[in-house]
Amino acid sequence: MGAPKGNQFWKARAKHGRSKIFSSPNQLWNAACEYFQWVEDNPLKESKLVSFQGKSVTEELPLMRAMTIESLCLFLGVNARYLNEFESSLDMSKRQSKDFSSVIYNIKSIIRTQKFQGASAGLLNPNIIARDLGLIDKQDIDHKSTDGSMASDGLTKEERQARIQALLAKQK
Repeated sequence: MGAPKGNQFWKARAKHGRSKIFSSPNQLWNAACEYFQWVEDNPLKESKLVSFQGKSVTEELPLMRAMTIESLCLFLGVNARYLNEFESSLDMSKRQSKDFSSVIYNIKSIIRTQKFQGASAGLLNPNIIARDLGLIDKQDIDHKSTDGSMASDGLTKEERQARIQALLAKQK
C-alpha cells in the first residue's frame, strides 16, 4: 500500500539525497595528496637474479609506479565520470565550482607531469606513456603518384635525372 495522497512525509527528512564525498575543494586536494604519497610509498617490485662471485641471489628492485586518473579514482572510491562532473558542475555556486575545477586541473597536471618525467628519465615505458598522454610523432608523407613519375620532392623522373647529370658535370 502506497503513501496516502497529499502526504508531506518528505518534509520530515533530515536531508535529501546522499552526502557529498567531498564537500570542499580542500578535502578533495588532501585526498589526492594522500594518493600521491601512497604512489611514492608503494612502488612496483621487480625480482632480479643477481650473481656475484659465483653466488646467485634474487633481489627485489623498486620500480616507479605511474599515477593515473583511474587509480586515483579507485583510491578515492569514485569513478572518472564523478570527477568530470565535479569539474564542470553547474549545481554548485560559481565560486565553489571554480575552486573544485582548479583543484581537479592541478591534480590532472601533477599526474600528467609525473608520467611524462618518469618516461623521460626511462623509469616508465616511453611508448606506453606517450600513447597515454596523447603524444604522437606525426609525419606527413606525400604520395602523389604510385608509378614513380612524381616523387615526394615534386620533381618528375626526367627533371631529377637532369639535376643529377648537372651535379655530376660540376664535379668533373
